[in-house]
Amino acid sequence: MDEVLRRDAVGQAKAVRAGEISPRELAEAAIAAIEEHDGEINAVVHRGFERALKEAGTAPRDAPFPGVPTLLKDLGWGMAGEPYRAGSRALDGVRVTRDSYAVTRLRRAGFTILGRTNTPELGTSVTTEPRRFGATRNPYDLGHSAGGSSGGSAAAVAAGMVAVAAGSDGGGSIRIPASMCGLVGLKPSRGRVSYGPSAGEAWAGFSVAGMLCRTVRDSAATLDVVAGTMPGDPYGAPAWPRPLAEEVGADPGRLRIGFLTGRSAGGPPGGDSPDPEPAAAVRGAAGLLEELGHDVEEGGPAALAEEDFALHFGTVVAAHVAAELEEIGRWRGRPVDLGELETRNRILGATGRTLSAVGYVASRAWIDGFRRRMAAWWCSHDLLLTPSLGVAPFPLGWLPDDDVSMARGRMNRAVAFSSPINATGQPAISLPLHRTAAGLPVGVQLVAAAGREDLLVRVASQIEAARPFAHPAMRRARAR
Repeated sequence: MDEVLRRDAVGQAKAVRAGEISPRELAEAAIAAIEEHDGEINAVVHRGFERALKEAGTAPRDAPFPGVPTLLKDLGWGMAGEPYRAGSRALDGVRVTRDSYAVTRLRRAGFTILGRTNTPELGTSVTTEPRRFGATRNPYDLGHSAGGSSGGSAAAVAAGMVAVAAGSDGGGSIRIPASMCGLVGLKPSRGRVSYGPSAGEAWAGFSVAGMLCRTVRDSAATLDVVAGTMPGDPYGAPAWPRPLAEEVGADPGRLRIGFLTGRSAGGPPGGDSPDPEPAAAVRGAAGLLEELGHDVEEGGPAALAEEDFALHFGTVVAAHVAAELEEIGRWRGRPVDLGELETRNRILGATGRTLSAVGYVASRAWIDGFRRRMAAWWCSHDLLLTPSLGVAPFPLGWLPDDDVSMARGRMNRAVAFSSPINATGQPAISLPLHRTAAGLPVGVQLVAAAGREDLLVRVASQIEAARPFAHPAMRRARAR
């Protein structure tokens, strides 16, 4: 049974269909892993084990993932009857009244949903350390962050509690924890996964839903089952010519790939040198891609170095946080006082409440122009290679709640390569190709043109075949 749990989700599904293990046995094994290891990792903030065991085995054997256990990020991914806290005391007592479309798709695919995972308050940080639930610890080093905002999901997958877990990404929140925890993190194109029926979009379309996985084939196969535009959605992503799972192992051809170690070829704005660990990860990946026959050159879109980006991105996020607080007030029947929130969200909420509609629309318009300036680069290139996270793996407490200036500067460096891709709506994937001297994972990001997750899967699977991804944290968790 332990051997089956070590398989990826596609492998677990095959084991169920072959009769090697029953869905209930698989759920019981995952529950045992959570109970054994989550006390020190703190990834799972709500356990729906009794319900899950009743539901295990109800999916037909020919479903894509019959009885495969998974976890949902406690932000988005609404599930009827379950609590919804988003890492905040302000949401205590709130329960969801209906499944989101994405959860419905997971259930139809056969997944057994075991519970919900930790996230920073309202998902606005790159580290999962909410006051409400406490810090999620990195399975590779319990003193380090698992990243954020899908840190609970990433830590659970890295430790081997489940093979895949649901996340979301508004500024790097799938790719950053994937980098920190040594996973594959695919951020889909804008509109690929519906946010309905309760919402049309999140953070003006910056945020998208996706999965944290250990293998490329799981990333492809799980996106196949959750993707799809629903009636009433404000937009959708272009259809792929065939399922993503069929792109695993397909020849990507000879591609033209640019790479950056800083936000411009010479480093980030202001003359700062690129962080050595992410830079080393990128240069190593660039060399591997060259060995695989691709044309690789240093350089990328000039727009990525535009210093006004952070201002306009921040304006949009602040406005949406303020609007979210109003919605939370309606859910719970009383307004949210800013004093209920952590410092970061008090500032975002207060800023958002002072913004004018004209100022918000002006920032949206600036982002529209930025998206066009960025997209032009992909007219002559296939992929961009960058760090997934702009800084080296960091310890818990690295983003101080009592030093706003320091926290803001560190956040801006951390998301320098991820948040612009949320603004453009392009797909991107983080791959676990580097380790620090201390053994901590460092991911690299590949970015494709809008709608081209198929190309990302082809190249990512080519890389994985050439240099298979190891997951020592999962083996250590089994041994503890």
